Amino acid sequence: MASTSVPVTRTHDSLDKVLDPFAANPDTFHRRASTLARRWDREGAGLEIRDPMNWRQPASTRTSKAVASIEEQLRSEIDQIKIMDRESEARLARRIEFARIRLGFALKRAGLEEDDVSSRVHYDPSTHTDAEKVCDELPAEVCQRWVELHAMRRELVECNLYLALINVERYAKGPASRLDLIQEGSASLFRAVDGFEWRRGLLFRTYAVHWLNQAFRSYLYNNGRTVRVPVYLQKAMKHVYLAKERLGGRVSDVGALSAESGIKENIVLGALAADRGTISLDGGLGRDDEGRGASEWLCDEKAGEVYSPSMEDTSLEEGLSEAMVNLSDRERRVLGLRFGLGEGREHTLSEVARQLEVSLERIRQIQMRAIHKLRTPTLRRAASPFLKA
Repeated sequence: MASTSVPVTRTHDSLDKVLDPFAANPDTFHRRASTLARRWDREGAGLEIRDPMNWRQPASTRTSKAVASIEEQLRSEIDQIKIMDRESEARLARRIEFARIRLGFALKRAGLEEDDVSSRVHYDPSTHTDAEKVCDELPAEVCQRWVELHAMRRELVECNLYLALINVERYAKGPASRLDLIQEGSASLFRAVDGFEWRRGLLFRTYAVHWLNQAFRSYLYNNGRTVRVPVYLQKAMKHVYLAKERLGGRVSDVGALSAESGIKENIVLGALAADRGTISLDGGLGRDDEGRGASEWLCDEKAGEVYSPSMEDTSLEEGLSEAMVNLSDRERRVLGLRFGLGEGREHTLSEVARQLEVSLERIRQIQMRAIHKLRTPTLRRAASPFLKA
């Protein structure tokens, strides 16, 4: 009787026992880890997906007062997460590198790129351990490797969420929402995980603080004004303002400001032009404005209706029609079904494949080819007002 092979699931501890000796020589770690990954692939071995409760302390049983705010509730939850020591961080980082190697091999065998996976993943923390629910339109091996990798990324991020709470304090005194800043900082930890190099022997928090500060500053630059001003101009405005103070206050000579601040004259001009205030259209303009808002003073009473929603709908329809005229009938049909163009609903790759009676991979190829055509300069200009950057 033929025996049925059962997939083997390896634990993190068993993987650490193999990777720890590899780490003794960082220069050969990647090569030896790649060899191990190929052996695991041949054996069909998987890696355990740890329960998030493993890196959380038991909830306190004592009675506490009701949580007063969302931020306090967030802080309470983060306080329950265990903080890693240097050795635990390094081991988890090595496991992440190993999982990324295995994902790379799986993608290569499937003829896919990592961006293809990211755009087709339906991530939900409640089902993150179920590969079929996370990415049901991808090969099973790719799904499993993706889940294993991102479960460990999540672990390293969650164990360092406290860093976002600590470092947000110096940025939270302005008009920005503290919760928005914390969210931006938390998201930046994923970028820190991807760039963290355990071979240097640094603590993760030493490296992550750079990404946190960058995320906080970027958020403040992009959301601190009613009318967005590019980041480089906001930085230039700060230097120009300091140069004005050093020159005695009311100095408007561009050449003098450029020399004092060390910034090119065209940038100084841009900074001066961008340094403008805003007024509310609903607010009054002065003592003698009879209580009327700025919108009443600025409106043209003789003007008729200049906008209606139907105008936007018509423009969108014309733009899409012009953009898709150079696609084949099959390409237009695939895009129409996939993205619900017209009056239909969006369909999955599997549903489109069944309707057209071709393979799922063939539908994916047609979709990618059609999207590539829409990215050509001529066609992109036709639909650019309606495409996301």
